[in-house]
Amino acid sequence: MLIVAITLGALLALAVAGIGTYGWYSARQEQQAAEAAEQARRTGPLALAPIPAPEAESPECAAVVGALPRELKVGDALVPRRALAQPAPPATIAWGDGDHDPITVRCGIDAPAELTPTAQLVDVSGVSWLEINQGGDTSYLAVDRPVYVALSVPGGTGTGPLQDLSAILGEKLPKQPVFP
Repeated sequence: MLIVAITLGALLALAVAGIGTYGWYSARQEQQAAEAAEQARRTGPLALAPIPAPEAESPECAAVVGALPRELKVGDALVPRRALAQPAPPATIAWGDGDHDPITVRCGIDAPAELTPTAQLVDVSGVSWLEINQGGDTSYLAVDRPVYVALSVPGGTGTGPLQDLSAILGEKLPKQPVFP
């Protein structure tokens, strides 16, 4: 009877250890799959939803897009341009890599509903921007140029990209009234 009890106890212990090992292995496999998916999301071609951009093919947007840098300075890092998934929206550029969420610039878009005569605008290097916060991310819309240009950045990015784009817009596009 003692041998049967010891044998059953040992088998039970082995079964519990096997189930625990299988559970750990399954959890590890799921974690690795999630990490691989996250890496692909952060480095693969970036899919962007289409939005109306009636002026995207304009000479003004061509001038802005042509002046955008190959790498964008974010903090102390240089972030490379990121490929866009096809069909890519016209006059749209993105930067990002495995360590940085995407930053996008879209040119020639329509004015958003948030742009009203009482909207608070931010002036950065002589360019007037409308700031729109969306779930931790921020979009800035240049509203005093011949075409609307939007910069979308993830939370915590800082103002470097906004300052860089303001300098480009100030050089490439003439200032005009926000509400002509």
